[in-house]
Amino acid sequence: MTIRTILIHPDPRLKKVVPPVAEITPDIRTLADDMLQTMYDAPGIGLAAPQVGEMVRMITMDCVKEEGAEPRPLVLINPEVTWSSDATSVYEEGCLSIPEQYADVERPAEVKVSWLDVDGTAQEEHFKGLWATCVQHEIDHLDGKLFIDYLKPLKRQMITRKMQKLKRERARA
Repeated sequence: MTIRTILIHPDPRLKKVVPPVAEITPDIRTLADDMLQTMYDAPGIGLAAPQVGEMVRMITMDCVKEEGAEPRPLVLINPEVTWSSDATSVYEEGCLSIPEQYADVERPAEVKVSWLDVDGTAQEEHFKGLWATCVQHEIDHLDGKLFIDYLKPLKRQMITRKMQKLKRERARA
């Protein structure tokens, strides 16, 4: 397993809609392992393939945060929201591609998602709470959308400028 480099906004790859995975190959399984390793190392609770520069419709997530609790790593290939609740919730979201920036985002409180696992088996689950927020946030990445796209233009521009400055500083380092 390899820890991959996480792209930082603004990067044009983060704004692209990625195509579905046509076939689950050994390379896809390796990418899934790398993404889980990268996500845990960051540390984060979710990661989408475009965030590591792979234009593949796949996300990883694990929202178990309780100390000593058993981790629950999920790999979702071609995830799709098939139902969402009318009720909404607001979470303070962050993103590994937009480090140290957080903002409240309102999303459906519950969603039903279908996907393929790394064995190609169809899966479906009803997500609530943090899991629902995380899966929607990560699926947004596959559609070229970032959590800051939900913010007012001024706040979004401010965060984008901070990320541009961060990228310049990292490039000089």
